[in-house]
Amino acid sequence: MQTKLSDNERIDDLQCNGYRLIQNTACFCFGMDAVLLSSYAQAGKNDKVLDLCTGNGVIPILMRGKTECRQFTGIEVLPVSYDLAVRNATLNGLESDIRMIQGDIKDYKELLKGELFDVVTCNPPYMDENHGIVNPDNAKAVARHEILLNLEDVVCAAGKSLKVRGRFFMVHRPRRLVDIFELCRKYKMEPKRIRMVYPAAGRDANMVLIEAVKGGSGQLIVEKPLIVYEENGDYTKELLSMYNMV
Repeated sequence: MQTKLSDNERIDDLQCNGYRLIQNTACFCFGMDAVLLSSYAQAGKNDKVLDLCTGNGVIPILMRGKTECRQFTGIEVLPVSYDLAVRNATLNGLESDIRMIQGDIKDYKELLKGELFDVVTCNPPYMDENHGIVNPDNAKAVARHEILLNLEDVVCAAGKSLKVRGRFFMVHRPRRLVDIFELCRKYKMEPKRIRMVYPAAGRDANMVLIEAVKGGSGQLIVEKPLIVYEENGDYTKELLSMYNMV
């Protein structure tokens, strides 16, 4: 059956289990950070995963292809992005594995009705009110800037939605690491692993992958750097493997 597309929509190949993704170029399209997070996050066969700020649903769909997990829930506040997420689950025949909820993650109690999860993931807006130029396009602005929520809202929702010993995975900017660590501990999650992402050797890190454990003990592992580009501008082998290109 042919998928009907609206204006500004396209279908991209995710290069993962044959999955595809409807994207609206007028909204925020997924980038490398979503691919990195879906590869970094760990979920077992019987785990229940919650994706906060799910956007068009790319992280649950990628994780469905990369892990044994079969129980995903995504929360998205914007109607246009929520509609894309629902359609993307249907496009890939994953309606029974991926449930989408429309709403504000600050209302997690009402949206989830007390349900707790083994894993929470989030690729949140990075830009706080003091950084970056706010895009006048509302959907893109909400995805990039802390307009409808802030970092504490994300970490709070994650901590309150996790089971004890549950794991929180997030991708963010290194400059917010101190804030992230403080907020994780405030909401009873202990940072356990971080991995810095560098655009190239010799450059400053521009992303960080984080795992925190609800009720975990205080021992942090700093993993080896993840380098995106070789000197010649090609992706490194590890990046290519995350895109299933090797």
